[in-house]
Amino acid sequence: WKVTGPGDSRVYLLGSFHLLRAQDYPLAADVDQAFAASKRVVFELSPQDMQSPQLTQKMLQAAVRTDGTELKRDLDPATWSKLQAYATANNLPLAQLQGMKPWFVGLTITLGQLTKMGLDPNLGLDRHFMQRAATAGKPTSGLEDIDTQVGVLSGMSAAEQQQMVAEALDQADKADAEGRKLHDAWRRGDDKLLWTSMAAQMRGQYPQLYKRINTDRNDAWVPKLQQYLQAGQGGTLVVVGTLHLLGDDGVVDKLKAKGFTVERVCTGCAKPKR
Repeated sequence: WKVTGPGDSRVYLLGSFHLLRAQDYPLAADVDQAFAASKRVVFELSPQDMQSPQLTQKMLQAAVRTDGTELKRDLDPATWSKLQAYATANNLPLAQLQGMKPWFVGLTITLGQLTKMGLDPNLGLDRHFMQRAATAGKPTSGLEDIDTQVGVLSGMSAAEQQQMVAEALDQADKADAEGRKLHDAWRRGDDKLLWTSMAAQMRGQYPQLYKRINTDRNDAWVPKLQQYLQAGQGGTLVVVGTLHLLGDDGVVDKLKAKGFTVERVCTGCAKPKR
């Protein structure tokens, strides 16, 4: 989407798939043009923070249980039983994960499922543009810092963490078919299918989790994005997870509500398959 402010200011909102395949490149011409027309590139987390060893250190520190209890205590019997079955079928070291918090276990399951599909975090759209910005000498920044991003996860209530594990297991049940459906929808720019299959479903089934990882962060980002929509700012490319752009509580609709002109300029991130 292209958001137009006063003067020459404009923000290009690009929905990312954080893990991709080599064959998802090259990107569509509209995406390349948005990058060329932008003075700077903004991500959820800056390239400096993404590459910092502190990110992994702080994530692990926040994930380890320190009260002597075990993971099983925080999950209802149905979710625990489902997790045991998943661990057995997927060689997940559940004994080692007993010392971790539920949010970390949910994240581990989700990333594991995407990796099994052949998707690679090193090929994700965020990293792609981090490399391109570095090569082109364009300034980069993040809408969040390491502490904020870790805090989104570590600050979850018991109910939210329970929801995160249950949601990850629900998605894993649907296996590759669901992942492929979302990936293909992203490639062709099918925001309606992405909304109904990913965002609306999560909002309906896991409302507390959805609010924490999506709506609350969108609300925090909008004032920061408005700074790039002031006269004299020129073009800014913003690359964030696709979920954050969709629906009535997504960044796109929130900026429309602020009175900015928003238009869809690209119907798919990847070039159509031949």
